[in-house]
Amino acid sequence: MSAEGGEGFAASLDAFHEQARSAAGLDDFGDPAYLEGLRVLLESLDEDENLSAMGAAIFRNEIVKTLATRLRVERRLQEASAVPGNDVRRPIIVTGLVRTGSTALHYLMGQDPGLQKLEYWLSAEPQPRPPRAEWEEHPDFQASKAELEFLYRVTPSLMAVHEMHPDWPEECRHILAQSFTDDRFECSATLPRYFEWYRETPHPETYTRHRKVIELIGSTDPRRRWLLKYPVHLRQLPALFDVYPDACIVQTHRDPRTVIASYASFLSKIRAVHEKSVDLEAIAREQMESWAHAAEAGMAARQQRGSEAFFDLHFPAFMADPIGSVRRIYAHFDQELTPEGERKLQAWRAAHPQGKHGAHQYEKQEIGVDEGEILDRFAGYMEFFQLKA
Repeated sequence: MSAEGGEGFAASLDAFHEQARSAAGLDDFGDPAYLEGLRVLLESLDEDENLSAMGAAIFRNEIVKTLATRLRVERRLQEASAVPGNDVRRPIIVTGLVRTGSTALHYLMGQDPGLQKLEYWLSAEPQPRPPRAEWEEHPDFQASKAELEFLYRVTPSLMAVHEMHPDWPEECRHILAQSFTDDRFECSATLPRYFEWYRETPHPETYTRHRKVIELIGSTDPRRRWLLKYPVHLRQLPALFDVYPDACIVQTHRDPRTVIASYASFLSKIRAVHEKSVDLEAIAREQMESWAHAAEAGMAARQQRGSEAFFDLHFPAFMADPIGSVRRIYAHFDQELTPEGERKLQAWRAAHPQGKHGAHQYEKQEIGVDEGEILDRFAGYMEFFQLKA
């Protein structure tokens, strides 16, 4: 599928860069390692005959926007290089299979003033975190607010699946996307070439840049411990530990049959925005393999690293006692939960009950993949973590 029906995506590589330079008024993209992922992505988009005209336009705009953001962040990183760096010590990083309660846990822990989090608007436009009183009038905050409002207008059912706001905790996806090493691209369209490259390729340069960006954002509050979250980190734990050797990993777990059914349903809504037709079974099989591979990568990294850096949280235990789960995580990783912090966590729980915006409705049998097949593919994972079928 060509970029907006004209020149192909791969052939537009230089044009995308030129548009980004024009938008940002800058020309230094930093470490050129990002080009490998970008080229694979563009070639994959050219191969997707199911990509709609709107999907092609969305990808084109997203590529230029991401490159322009990379330019601005590169300038900020260079400006900050003369300032003594802040040391990101023992960050608490939530990861695990998708749809395992990690977002609910992240949002809950993100209310604790004892931790600093990656807010949505700062993940989208990384910069030193301004004082809270300045956020509402900040143009980048307003841009994120408008972006999210548009998203939920176009696909209102997404609110029940994944609610986001510009000042809420956000995943690391925007930061990884700046290196074109993020699963958002395979989530949005059928891109087998990119899917295979992304899954099989280590991304050390992505995590080197990730730490630089986190240090940049936290430079106005260097002493407070970081809370980060992204299921995708499970795929790249060796690269993550290389740049965060003292990382404290919270790994969330859930029955993979529910994981795959829920996630395939979620991605079908995303794919419908970008592609002409949606094949739910194909999505389910693709994601079953993707996340089984991620689970195996995570187990291999743990066996190599040792279990001391990990805390395992199973979905039923978290749902039964969310605040108690946070206390156990904190006790494991030497983080104090102050009375003020606990009050804020309790207030968040009261204001955000499960299903506040409606339930995410799906049926496991609708995805076209037999539950026994899912159990077989995740058998090693379930045995390793003692998950019951």
